[in-house]
Amino acid sequence: MSTPETSLPQGETSTPHLSEGARVINTFVAPTQTFEDIRHNQSWWVPWVILSIFSLAFSVTMMKKIGWDQIMENEIAKSPARAAQMEKMPPEQRERMLAIQAKTSEYIAYGYPVVILLVACVTALGLMATFNFGFGTQFSFQKTLAIVFYSWLPTIFTALLGVITIFVGLDPEGFNVRNPVATNPAYFMNPNEHKFLYGMLTMVDVIAIWIIFLMAIGFSSNSKVKRGTAFITIFALYFLVKLIGSGITAMF
Repeated sequence: MSTPETSLPQGETSTPHLSEGARVINTFVAPTQTFEDIRHNQSWWVPWVILSIFSLAFSVTMMKKIGWDQIMENEIAKSPARAAQMEKMPPEQRERMLAIQAKTSEYIAYGYPVVILLVACVTALGLMATFNFGFGTQFSFQKTLAIVFYSWLPTIFTALLGVITIFVGLDPEGFNVRNPVATNPAYFMNPNEHKFLYGMLTMVDVIAIWIIFLMAIGFSSNSKVKRGTAFITIFALYFLVKLIGSGITAMF
């Protein structure tokens, strides 16, 4: 007698589900498998923990090797108007203001796990709305958040490169906390000159494009949206955000 075939539920496959470790590894070597597995397991906490660890490691390195006071001095120097305002202050008031800003930045840096989670939630909401209303998909918030977090895993290389760059002898006065490693052409520009162009060139970032590519795989693997369409849609949103941000920065 022949054994009757057991039909799988619609959307399920016989492929065994991946462990959390396998999903992380496959994000870099076989991303389609990772994002297809999100159909079954929408957990997002593992990549969030990994991203938090690497961001905190980068923060500690900045604090030990550069110092938050120097980082804030560099940030002020990038804004002529802000620098001129600080120069007009009495020395004691200037030092006090600089200390407050440095301490605030330090607290924010050590709160990166919360910041990452909040930014990821906002990103997930925006992408979920775009795909659900624009393409008629049915992404849940949790599934979208999982796609976002796994897509963000390449940013660990930004943190690693940042730590290495600092340790090999980077000039503290030349450190730019907003663009710490040479993954985009703007890294080689003076941020005080051609601010709009500088902001737009930060968009041509190897890690950012990698992330967008992973997101496209994630959304196409969990819907009927084609991968190319998903990539163009996400890149268009990214371009719009950069365009607005660069325009605002150029005004100050």
